[in-house]
Amino acid sequence: MYKYAIEIFYSEEDEGYIAVVPELPGCSAYGEREEQALQEIKTAIDLWLSTAKSMGRKIPKPHGREILRDLLDECSRQHAASCE
Repeated sequence: MYKYAIEIFYSEEDEGYIAVVPELPGCSAYGEREEQALQEIKTAIDLWLSTAKSMGRKIPKPHGREILRDLLDECSRQHAASCE
């Protein structure tokens, strides 16, 4: 259901986990545990998308997985070229 890349990291300052969606500017969430941050970011994604839609803003197409695939393909090509 969620096709956007989600990054989760621990914040010493906040003493908890921060989840962000780089492709959705300003879309972030907090949780005391990683699982909680993930659950909260799913809610934040829904709210971000519904707000953008109601305001007539353009909704970015998710590219997270495609970018990762392209990077892996490029690494594979580079590795193959170095072995020749």
